[in-house]
Amino acid sequence: MIHGDFKDLEEIKKEQGIPELDGLLFDLGVSSLQLEVPERGFAFSHDGPLDMRMDQRQGLRAAELVNRLSERELADLLWKFGEERYARRIARRIVEFRKEGKISTTRQLAEIVQRAIPTRSGRPRIHPATRTFQALRIAINRELEGLERAIRVGVDLLRPGARVAVISYHSLEDRIVKQTLASLSDGPGGLLDSFGGGPAQERKLLVLSRRPITPQAAEIERNPRSRSAKLRVAERV
Repeated sequence: MIHGDFKDLEEIKKEQGIPELDGLLFDLGVSSLQLEVPERGFAFSHDGPLDMRMDQRQGLRAAELVNRLSERELADLLWKFGEERYARRIARRIVEFRKEGKISTTRQLAEIVQRAIPTRSGRPRIHPATRTFQALRIAINRELEGLERAIRVGVDLLRPGARVAVISYHSLEDRIVKQTLASLSDGPGGLLDSFGGGPAQERKLLVLSRRPITPQAAEIERNPRSRSAKLRVAERV
């Protein structure tokens, strides 16, 4: 996972005495080991304190956001980082619950969200609280802030012919990855340049996966958490 305060790849390269890289893989997934620990407060499948900090030495807990933000701020956060279509309804229900007491556990929040979302016939594809928990986790850990910069720095460390691969797990990450790789593959006379997208830049990449590579049914059956994974690959030119 890449946080807003991640250690610069170039700094690591210098410390380790690494020459040009032969390849680079970014796996943007959250550690399953962390998700499975109830005390970390990431999952609605286990009851635990509403924390969600990757680094528990710093930053706000998810409970502090949930209990302090206004209804509008909560709705904006759930939409921006979770793309939650029922963001306003969930935010309203959270604020109503806060009148009775603080929200302090993952189970409390999951139940609040579940009651806020309209019931549909049939089995839902994902748990109703999935997007809410995703939004809070991304906000708490500033997960998106360093992603574009990390990819750009990493590409500059690759030798010609080397490849960069990025595995993302939700549409917000994938959008940043797609746009960053596209911008690095568009040199003078390219699509962005022809539409007046600013001064021409050196073309650094050849995108090898115009569409993301996704897991097949057999892999998803073996590893259900892979169902949302998207792999994009590009080659240094």
